[in-house]
Amino acid sequence: MTHVYHTPVLVDEVIDFLHIQPDGVYVDGTLGDGGHAENILEKMSSNGKLIGFDVDAEALNVAMKRLARFGHQAVFVHDNYVNIDKYLEKFAVRRINGLLLDLGVSSHQLDEAARGFSFQKDERLDMRMNQKQSLDGWAVVNTYQQEQLADIFWKYGEEHHARKVAKHIVEERKRHPIDTTGQLVRCVESAIPKRFMQKSLARIFQGIRIEVNNELENLRTVLKKSLEVLANGGRIVVLSYHSLEDRIVKDFFRGKARSTIAAGSNLLPDQPTTPMLRILTKKPATPNAKEIKQNPRARSAKLRAAERVME
Repeated sequence: MTHVYHTPVLVDEVIDFLHIQPDGVYVDGTLGDGGHAENILEKMSSNGKLIGFDVDAEALNVAMKRLARFGHQAVFVHDNYVNIDKYLEKFAVRRINGLLLDLGVSSHQLDEAARGFSFQKDERLDMRMNQKQSLDGWAVVNTYQQEQLADIFWKYGEEHHARKVAKHIVEERKRHPIDTTGQLVRCVESAIPKRFMQKSLARIFQGIRIEVNNELENLRTVLKKSLEVLANGGRIVVLSYHSLEDRIVKDFFRGKARSTIAAGSNLLPDQPTTPMLRILTKKPATPNAKEIKQNPRARSAKLRAAERVME
């Protein structure tokens, strides 16, 4: 059976901002089924290389088949992008020409993985992108204290009914474990008004998923490491799908694009440090109406890009 690949989001903009060097080395930190990676590799010569990371073994296997025609140019890593520096050292790559991060949950994980990422399906409460890790959605929902749950729903989901939902979950699990997404949905439905339901469910599920996969902390870590691995003129392109991710990327880019004096530095006020990034997207790039019609999940995407600058 022929595999139907999902459409990569903002692919033309990704390629433009990465400014592909034919003989360069690029890292796709969120390989998925390889859509963006395929477009990057098509712009490269036989001397170029793409290193693709993904914690999801199923997605990685799909990408490996899709990109097999590129042979040695495509290198696959079953690990989280936070370990980018370790693998570049292992592959004897000192600096890279570009880094792509397409954040959040993939269409494959929502549609096919049966891991409880979507509140529109009744599946086991899993939500792990990496099936080897121990913490899953079931453990969060069934073992976290009420205050912890409320904090997750507010901090990671920006859910205004966080405390009320957390209270209902704790009361419900006293009667029986909450094993499936369907059970969780019914629990949330009993806690909040119907008019808020769809958005609240999306936020609750987002909060649990971010907690399980440590998504925001991983993002902060890889952004810092990008400064160590990008060559002068190297590009970083990040696709985010909710305000928490976008805010982290925006603030990081702005902070590293300014001339600042580090805390505790011996530099005088008239001796600022050199900016480390040049922002390429004054405002984030977003999908046009045509792309949204063809791929509705692209609707919330925001692309930010920056270029590494050195003295």
